[in-house]
Amino acid sequence: MARTCLRIKAKRTPKFAVRQHNRCDRCGRSRAFYRRFRLCRICLRSFALKGQIPGMTKASW
Repeated sequence: MARTCLRIKAKRTPKFAVRQHNRCDRCGRSRAFYRRFRLCRICLRSFALKGQIPGMTKASW
């Protein structure tokens, strides 16, 4: 779980746009972040398995 202060800091509008830091909207994780979904890999996988992301299915081959 991400530290609360870093989650709050990431939600604020930075002084300069370059200083923006991407974090998962659900859990606040900063690594393995997917910009398209604004989620980390763990949350993305859980949402996909529940069927909450339209068009995304689990790969099987």
